[in-house]
Order: sequence, then structure tokens, then C-alpha cells
Amino acid sequence: MLRTWRDRLPPSAVGLAAGRTRRATGLRREELAELAGISVDYVIRLEQGRVTTPSSQVTGALARALQLTGEERDHLYRLAGQLPPSDKEVSDHLPPGLGRVLNRLGELTAVAVFAADWHLIWWNRTWSALLGDPSLMPDHLRNFARDTFPVRAGGPHLSQWATISHDQRSVEVAVVSDLRRATGRFPRSGRLHGLVTELVEGNERFATLWTSGVVGAHREDRKTVHHPAVGPIAVDCDVISDGEADRKIVVLSAEPDSQDESRLQLALVNGAVTPGTAPTGAPPHVR
Repeated sequence: MLRTWRDRLPPSAVGLAAGRTRRATGLRREELAELAGISVDYVIRLEQGRVTTPSSQVTGALARALQLTGEERDHLYRLAGQLPPSDKEVSDHLPPGLGRVLNRLGELTAVAVFAADWHLIWWNRTWSALLGDPSLMPDHLRNFARDTFPVRAGGPHLSQWATISHDQRSVEVAVVSDLRRATGRFPRSGRLHGLVTELVEGNERFATLWTSGVVGAHREDRKTVHHPAVGPIAVDCDVISDGEADRKIVVLSAEPDSQDESRLQLALVNGAVTPGTAPTGAPPHVR
């Protein structure tokens, strides 16, 4: 089934250019491996049936990378000998219809989708060019809440080569409020409660906000992304909640026909030249 699902997914659906010399109509094994955060050898063994019991984390990552429907995702979990996720757990699933809509937003809009616990589950090519390629990070570390409230210094960040200027307190309050709301929506989610416990015990700032019962909304903002190759880019940040799954669609856009839009386009060109790598001379992440 993995091979069938991989063959049917066009490269454009995950932000990859098809290229004139490309033979495969769907995803290559190495592309699926990169999107799911596993090795190419592991994908080969799964397709050949030499591995039949992948972990729930790997199964979920494959379902997201292949953009499976809910029924297909549940079937994949059963093939792996696991119970499909229910609404008791935070969902990392991105409905194919929503994926198609997001892919039509245009190249000058950076878009990412996060689960209810701020785990990154989808992003487009412009997002990677602007902030860095999330596929270079292990799947379990692609979490904006951990990014906002780091438990340890020196770890990888979703914004890999660009620094961002914004209202930090508003962002912190919004993330804490989102997680508190999510614990009400998914009271039996082990993953969500594990994340909250980790942040309460490992980050004093998060613990203070969490115990204070702070509530706030942060659905739109103005940010400046300091891109190492093209300079500062002012963008509007809008956050849209998607249905009962409480997915969060984050949209970064520059003002039309502005210098910021031109720089965003340059960042996209720069990122497209060497995908998966930071621009030459990119500084380490600075908060």
C-alpha cells in the first residue's frame, strides 16, 4: 500500500518541483523518507514487507507525508498492528481537500499547519525558503510551543536561519492559551499532557503563565523576518483555526507590490536554488 500511495502523490502536492528529467510521477522513496523523518532503507523495508510493526510515531508521520484520507490513515494503523487514533488524541492528519486549498494560495504566501498542540504537520516551499526547511529536524521536535518555551538551550528551532522580531509576550500568552484550550478538547491525550508537563517542569516562564491561568488570543500580528540572504521582510501573520481537530493554519504574507514582497520573492528564489540547506552565511538562530 505504501508504494501505491507514494506513486499517486504528485511532487507538487508537497511543494517539490517535478522537473523535466523526472521519471517518477509520484514521490520518490528518498522524498517520502525525508518528509516522514525516517531513513530511505526503512521505507524500502516497509514497502517490501520486511518491517510490519512500525511505531505509532512512524505510522503517523507516514500518513501525514502521504496525505492520506482519514479512512486510509486508519487502515495504515491497522496494517501496522495498531489502533487508529481517535478524538481522544490530538490529530496530526491533514485532510487532502485542505491540502489542495493551501497549495493554491500562491508562492508569495508562506503557510504552515500545526496540530492542536502546535506540532508542525505541513508547510509549503515558501515557508521553508523564508524560515528554514523543517524536514531537516526530527519530527518530534517540530513543535512551536517547544520553540517558544525551550526546555534546554542550543536545540534546533523551526526558524532555522532567520530571526524574527515580534511581540514575544503576546505570542507566549497565545501559545499557553491554545494549549490550555487543547487540554479541554483532548483531555485524554497522552501526547498533549506530556508536552505540558515537560514545559511546566523545564521552562520557568511557561510554568508561571500556565499556573496564572492567563488567557489571550493572538490571531493576527505583524512580524519582521530577518532573512540572512535578502534582509528584513515585514509580514502579516494570520492564524486560522480549522474545525474540531483544532488545527492552526499560520499564514505569512507581505503587502502586495511592496519592497517586502520583493524580498520574499528573492528569499523564495534563494531557497529554491539549494533546497534543504541554509543560505550561505546564515547565522545561528537567535531569539
